[in-house]
Amino acid sequence: MRCYLHALLVCILLAVFSSLYVLNQLASSLDAQDERTLGKPQGVPQSGRHATGCNPLPVSHWNPYWRQPADVCGVNCLLESPHRERLNTKTSKDERMHLAVVACGPRLEETLVMLKSAVLFSTKLLHFHIFAEDHLHESFKEALDSWPAEIQPQFNTTTYPITFPRDNAAEWKKLFKPCASQRLFLPLILKDVDSVLYVDTDILFLNPVDELWALLSRFDASQLAAMAPEHEEPRIGWYNRFARHPYYGATGVNSGVMLMNMTRIREKRFKNDMTSVPLRWDEMLMPLLQKYKLNITWGDQDLLNIIFHHNPESLYVFPCLWNYRPDHCIYGSNCQPAEQEGVFILHGNRGVYHDDKQPAFRAVYEAIQKYPFGESMVRALLLPLEAALQTTKHTYCGRASHLFTQRLQRSVRHSPQSHRQQR
Repeated sequence: MRCYLHALLVCILLAVFSSLYVLNQLASSLDAQDERTLGKPQGVPQSGRHATGCNPLPVSHWNPYWRQPADVCGVNCLLESPHRERLNTKTSKDERMHLAVVACGPRLEETLVMLKSAVLFSTKLLHFHIFAEDHLHESFKEALDSWPAEIQPQFNTTTYPITFPRDNAAEWKKLFKPCASQRLFLPLILKDVDSVLYVDTDILFLNPVDELWALLSRFDASQLAAMAPEHEEPRIGWYNRFARHPYYGATGVNSGVMLMNMTRIREKRFKNDMTSVPLRWDEMLMPLLQKYKLNITWGDQDLLNIIFHHNPESLYVFPCLWNYRPDHCIYGSNCQPAEQEGVFILHGNRGVYHDDKQPAFRAVYEAIQKYPFGESMVRALLLPLEAALQTTKHTYCGRASHLFTQRLQRSVRHSPQSHRQQR
């Protein structure tokens, strides 16, 4: 009986060693295939493993770091092996700031001035996503291509046609203003973009886009968008006095400047007053319009207020200095954060850049419009603007116009343009 047990044990040991040999051969063949597929690493910087004399041996399921020789790099083997390229491809972070705008009708020049203000003061690379009617595409390309060569590296541009769901395109397009509701569909169109800053065409940046973009990092786990209140003073608020639909908070929110984490928007199921079942963004929009289309005045902004009324935990509210409108000064100054720090973004809604109703707003628009790239930003932008604002002191907003230049002075000092001029 003992002889049979010895024989069985020998057979088991032989089987185990045979299996190990087969696995080792298979691992070697897979490694060789990896080397043929990936090739030798080219131009590896003298850092990490290569600075310490580690060998660039491939790592795989069959050849894990604990089976590598002592001169291969321990637990960091995967990060410091040819497989690193595959890993970096999957985890590389998009460092651009994505800025989206929708331009229809006679909005070409206004949009270009807005984009110019974004480029003047920002430091990180901007990617412009311009949604425009087809006949405007070539005009945008020619205008942006005409900007000086030293400005071109600061931005990329992609233009898109105006796109709405086929079955209801006409209804969406005429909602409030031509094409304005396009912003609701950005998460569904820009599927490969994680986050975007949407702005209306009548926005002017007086502060680097970088600082508003940085607010994305302040979102808690539930928040997926950021906007400013529609009003600071309830006594002059529109939503709390006239709205015939739900709205966010005490006075609603204004969607002219809207920061969006679109990955979260695409993933979230939203509470709503149409069904007890939470709905995805794309499932919710059309039923929401059908329910409230006779009750809304400001189009897609009203729909956003309804959505965040039912999902208040999903909204980050930033202060009015990021969306400063005539309402903040036309009845006397009522944006306290701007009183302390100045205006970061000017929002010239109701066409005030193009009429004489609010000459202080128009002065800022025309100063940025007329500023020639490459000239001194102090002499060719800031000083002419300050002189123009002095002529607007007969208006309420003109009396508050020092808030328009307070932050702008800092932005001019620290702008990439000013640094180039100093060199």
